[in-house]
Amino acid sequence: MLDFSNRSVFVTGGSRGVGRAAALLFARTGADVALSYHTRRDAAEGVAAEIRTLGRRAVVVGGDHADEAVVRRMYGEITAALGGLDVFVANAGIWPERDVPLSEMPAARWAETLRANLDGVYLTTRGALQVMRPGGSVVLVSSTAGQRGEAFHADYAVTKGGLLALTKSLAIECAPAITVNCCAPGWIDTDMAAGVLTPEYRAKVESSIPLGRIATADDVAWPILFLASPLARHITGEVLNVNGGSVLCG
Repeated sequence: MLDFSNRSVFVTGGSRGVGRAAALLFARTGADVALSYHTRRDAAEGVAAEIRTLGRRAVVVGGDHADEAVVRRMYGEITAALGGLDVFVANAGIWPERDVPLSEMPAARWAETLRANLDGVYLTTRGALQVMRPGGSVVLVSSTAGQRGEAFHADYAVTKGGLLALTKSLAIECAPAITVNCCAPGWIDTDMAAGVLTPEYRAKVESSIPLGRIATADDVAWPILFLASPLARHITGEVLNVNGGSVLCG
């Protein structure tokens, strides 16, 4: 069993989906957990309540992750409650559901996706590195879209590809004190994807996955914990693919 006793973890986007699953798994393995939300405060507070029932400390911070003043305030609250960080998981992001070719993509959608998925990760990761203890770990959550592209969602694919480059850049910058790795999931059965996963489309997606099913949030959260754990102490700059074999990219 992984053991995060006496360690402090910050998971962005912890109110639902993979972020929620990771926050709870970190708590179940002994960690104190800070989690952030953008608009879903009640959901985030519910996750924090579950963490506290496990006997661990929980801190909830909210606001626009791409706003520098907001992120500064988030870290002030986290460090006041937990001190420095041992693990940071950059999970928060958006996936615009509607298919739009680049030739018709409004500039506002492009800017919104990059703001949420790149600017927000830049600011929250920068803040984490400023308060992270030696021996800490950073895990960025990317996507298969960043590896193979995603037609009609070029804005999303560009941001997730950017996280792959950020992972490799930071792995060198932060060595040897901090490891930086990336988890790249494929389809995940969360409410973010619920709008498009009709029974017919779900069957189509599952037929393209060698393991025959769409991942659960826990299927992705456990690999995140692995990358943040001493089991991965000699791994940095790597991308761990969690896609059931649907994208065999090394």
